[in-house]
Amino acid sequence: MRAIPGSKTAPTFSTGAVLLCGLLLAIWSAAAIYFCYSRGWLLYYGDAECHLDIARKIVDSETPGYAQIGTVWLPLTHWAMLPLVRRDDLWHNGLAGSIPFAFSFVMGGCFLFAAVRRIFQSTPAAVTAVALCALNPNLLYIQATPMTEGMFFGCFAALFYFSVRFRETQAWWAVGGAGIALMLGTLTRYDGWFLIPFVAAYFLWAARVHRFRVAFVFCLLAGLGPLFWLVHNWRMSGDPLDFYRGPYSAMAIQGSADYPGKHYWPRAFQFFGYTAYFCVGPCLAILGTLGVVAVVARRAFWPLILLLLPPAFYLLSVHSGGTPIWVPFLYSGGIYNVRYGLSILPLLAVATAAIVAACPRWMRGRVAAVAIVVVTVPWLIHPHPENWLVLLEGKQNYAGHRELERQVEDYLRPRYVRGSGIVTEFGATTAIYRELGIPLRETLTGDNGPVWSAATGGTNPFPHDAWAVVIAGDYAEKAVQKAGCFTLQQTFKVNDAPEIHVYRRTGGNNGSS
Repeated sequence: MRAIPGSKTAPTFSTGAVLLCGLLLAIWSAAAIYFCYSRGWLLYYGDAECHLDIARKIVDSETPGYAQIGTVWLPLTHWAMLPLVRRDDLWHNGLAGSIPFAFSFVMGGCFLFAAVRRIFQSTPAAVTAVALCALNPNLLYIQATPMTEGMFFGCFAALFYFSVRFRETQAWWAVGGAGIALMLGTLTRYDGWFLIPFVAAYFLWAARVHRFRVAFVFCLLAGLGPLFWLVHNWRMSGDPLDFYRGPYSAMAIQGSADYPGKHYWPRAFQFFGYTAYFCVGPCLAILGTLGVVAVVARRAFWPLILLLLPPAFYLLSVHSGGTPIWVPFLYSGGIYNVRYGLSILPLLAVATAAIVAACPRWMRGRVAAVAIVVVTVPWLIHPHPENWLVLLEGKQNYAGHRELERQVEDYLRPRYVRGSGIVTEFGATTAIYRELGIPLRETLTGDNGPVWSAATGGTNPFPHDAWAVVIAGDYAEKAVQKAGCFTLQQTFKVNDAPEIHVYRRTGGNNGSS
């Protein structure tokens, strides 16, 4: 695309360094995935399991297809897994949920490298920014799992790069790149929706000519994501805001329950601040804070504003958006949503890179090495994964679920005959079938719409299902009890995990009973 009139020639850089950055990040990411996979950590988070299984049920279900996307979780993460999750082995071991997110992490690191090198005209500064992100064990863990934060990192870094490039080149391709990057971000996390007006205002200000046309093109591209999701929700549920106020929304789950920081700014700052501090580490928290002065001195105001927006979004969400963050040493209620503290990592990494760029040219390489070592040392001194707050959240919050699932798996493994069919619900029990290698098309849930209605409405309910694995008291158990042809075989209960009941068919026409 041609440049917008009035553009200046931007400084050129060799792409070799970016390619080398991508290669090193790919090797590092693969090593992190292997490390987590070998220890069984890939699906520690219940949300990670659900993201993987949603992708699987789009291609493997009683009613596979588009409708299995649902209306609450944004779809890009699930779409990205579709080429891999079709393979049984990659679904069973969870790697189908790691590879696309690792790719996004690698691409995000490359975009971050290129953007910082442009901003500060310094390769050592760019190396510093990328290294401080890539060596953070919390980010390394989250990029190895099918959690949306890892994919959003890539989208956000691409937006960062294209917006910086537009200031230099005034080129339409930079506008298009930024719009597409943010559009993908809005289909990954709702944080992206929050960014649209701020980035649009930036393009309105940064464009030298055709200001409104530039901002309009950006908004048109970036806004396709939210527009699609509103239409999708309307088509699926009749309410375009079902993701926000529907029965499975975060608002419905949180309800009116109180939590630290809700409608109280000092407490919200405290909880988010502590979470961010322990996610990035003490040395980066100090260096990055000091580096903000260097960013301002370089008059890099847009990078500073853009990188501040994600942490501002989470702080606002804690205060008034119904999004609690629980830090174990501040709150006796446990640990929850601490991964949101990672949102400040790019800001602090770039701010530290600004310190490197502020040094004389001959010192930059040495200062970069010192900064990287200083920030990494605390993680090396205390290398135990218990010190990785993001991993700790997944390990503690879902330990009971994992033990419960293991017990049910041990019970079903010698008893279930392939093809027998299981009445169940999608969510807390789905990991059981993944671990046992049972295709989701052998399960029947309320998500299967017309098939579920037909199975519960006839004179011979659930004619093709010999088993029922249900959460105590949920809709599936009520349907099984109403059917009258299943007998409770076993009850499983572990700590705070939901109680699971296993039924077996003892009446009706199912030949497998």
